[in-house]
Amino acid sequence: MIVMREDLLKRKVDEMKLGNIGFSELLKQMEDAGGFGAKNLAHAVNIMEKMKRDKCVKFMSFPGCIVATGLRGAIAQMIEKGLVDIIITTCGTLDHDLARAWGGKYYHGSFEYDDEKLHKEEINRLGNVFVPNESYGMPLEKHMNPILEELYKEKKEWSGRELLYEFGKRLDDEQSILYQAAKKNIPIYVPGITDGAFGTNLVWFAQDHDFKVNILTDEKELSDIAFSDNKTGALMIGGGISKHHTIWWNQFKGGLEYAVFITTATQYDGSLSGARLKEAVSWGKISEEADYVTVDGDATILLPLMISALYEKLDSNPAQEDKQNE
Repeated sequence: MIVMREDLLKRKVDEMKLGNIGFSELLKQMEDAGGFGAKNLAHAVNIMEKMKRDKCVKFMSFPGCIVATGLRGAIAQMIEKGLVDIIITTCGTLDHDLARAWGGKYYHGSFEYDDEKLHKEEINRLGNVFVPNESYGMPLEKHMNPILEELYKEKKEWSGRELLYEFGKRLDDEQSILYQAAKKNIPIYVPGITDGAFGTNLVWFAQDHDFKVNILTDEKELSDIAFSDNKTGALMIGGGISKHHTIWWNQFKGGLEYAVFITTATQYDGSLSGARLKEAVSWGKISEEADYVTVDGDATILLPLMISALYEKLDSNPAQEDKQNE
């Protein structure tokens, strides 16, 4: 295909004019300004708006670390507002969400603090967040066993998704991801469910109970979604098992139709965390015709901007969704 010079010079770079403007207008100006990562950020919001209006199955994957921050509440709100249909995450999400739902307090800290001193003070450091021992493992040890005993009387084998639904039902915290997911009947899948405090407590409970977690049941449910005729889209934060599970199962249906990926990693070490979404096209995990974008940056900065802009866009024209789906 021959591309003419005039085809390359169709859209000029616009100047930004900032002031008392909303998030959606800010991102529109960032897109029109044509600058580097800002353009991708605006594109990501446009894709997420399409995912919502197109009524596709909306996956969201993320690591547990961001649940130790205030983004926990933002993700819970996304579930409440119908922006998420399926969650795939890590055991750390369960640990931090449950610990905080059960009264654990997390604190502002520093990346540069003396970690040996923190250890002596029984304070765990997660980036620049301080997590005291009494706010993390102890709440899970105290509250999990009574719930597991109750569930064990009902049946001895549970899928991971079923188990998390039952825990979410028993919470009373609107800022909780598990609480909102149970309330909205949104499935949460944690392929590495033993990789954290929640999983360790399951292991300890199983030592003196004939108790099993059947993770293959979770995989069967994801397989059923993959082989359905529904369009699928995904917002993926970070890499690892949660991102891979999202794109892995979607390859069996021809790939995601929409995809947004936020990462701080580089692609040049071959890692999944750094792999651009275009690499997933070669595997068939994202459709060749998909609308997708990779956004480089810290999710604790980018996600609040993206979601705030998306809320504005959806609220400004709520009738458009109904019209497109008549």
